[in-house]
Amino acid sequence: MERHHRVLIVGGGTAGITVAAQLLDRQPGLDVGIVDPAEGHFYQPLWTLVGGGMFPREASRRAMRSVIPRGATWIREAAEAFEPESNRIRTAGGGVIGYDYLVVAPGLVLNWDKIPGLKNGLGRDRVCSNYSYEHVNYTWECIREFRGGTALFTQPTGAVKCGGAPQKIMYLAEETFRRNGVRERSRVVFATPTPRIFAVDRYARSLEQIVAERGIEVLLKHELIELRPGSREAVVRRLDEGGGEVVIGYDMIHVTPPMGPARFVSESPLADAEGWLAVDKSTLRQTKYGNVFGLGDAASLPTSKTGAAVRKQAPVVVENVLALMGGKEPAAVYDGYTSCPLVTGYGSLVLAEFDYEKQPAESFWFDQARPRYSMLMLKKYGLPAMYWHGMLKGRI
Repeated sequence: MERHHRVLIVGGGTAGITVAAQLLDRQPGLDVGIVDPAEGHFYQPLWTLVGGGMFPREASRRAMRSVIPRGATWIREAAEAFEPESNRIRTAGGGVIGYDYLVVAPGLVLNWDKIPGLKNGLGRDRVCSNYSYEHVNYTWECIREFRGGTALFTQPTGAVKCGGAPQKIMYLAEETFRRNGVRERSRVVFATPTPRIFAVDRYARSLEQIVAERGIEVLLKHELIELRPGSREAVVRRLDEGGGEVVIGYDMIHVTPPMGPARFVSESPLADAEGWLAVDKSTLRQTKYGNVFGLGDAASLPTSKTGAAVRKQAPVVVENVLALMGGKEPAAVYDGYTSCPLVTGYGSLVLAEFDYEKQPAESFWFDQARPRYSMLMLKKYGLPAMYWHGMLKGRI
């Protein structure tokens, strides 16, 4: 039997729950369905601090049932296909769910198998990653037990959850090496396919100064393409004019895996040529189907994929869905705001905030490009509280 909801939301992550909560706050009693099979909901920004030994990983997890907004229907199934011409989706279990309005927010898929040797090597032999709840504790074990040699940190080509996260853990690791007295016999390397350490000039200058002062080696335009855990070697492709490949031996490696949209998104009528959910970057309305909206990591928005971006996107989606319900055209606009709290040590953080034009869009009156203890406290305590008690409740 086909089910039906006035508003159907695909994805019970940050974006989906926030939109549902705000819709129900604005219009109590609205028929909202949330499609997501996961039993747990995670505050993933905390995983950098878990990997750095500052929090237990359990602090980042809550039961999904506890974050589903009151009044919403939780559909514990996985979305499998979109059929926008008939206003319905299909689930992996063979179910069919109809909708009047659809909000697509399924997040990203971590493609561990796109780097040969990574999937099977992860979690042992000094191969770690903060992007896995299952393995994030092993990151801290690798850092804590490091006794010298080469510590390699990598970032993949393409969009990732929080573009600064691949290097944040490196700063915590380097400081730990100094505290443990092994820094002098250690080589700390960051390999990134990007032409600069960060995309926004204001914050890039600050980070470039930090890596220079700490003796961190940055390999720009270098992309990890293969891992050889048995011999502890990383094969890195050079993306500069010289090209070629470089083999780097390591004593520990932190890998950020390639990421992308789920197949049910990339192969659907809602996707653009690159497989992302095609939405207007201002209204967040799907470019072909007027009763469909998208936000969060799966959307084709040219901005960094962060929870802070979702915090600004969600009200736009909510306002525009409600406008359509009222017979009006969507008028709310998202300006590309995003934020990346760049942890630079156990007592410092650079709070990067910027828009589509990569222009700073800062919240405070002081110089946010300067590492500050107060901003680290914001990340450790303020932002998690804002997330659990504000965003997911529809209040922020």
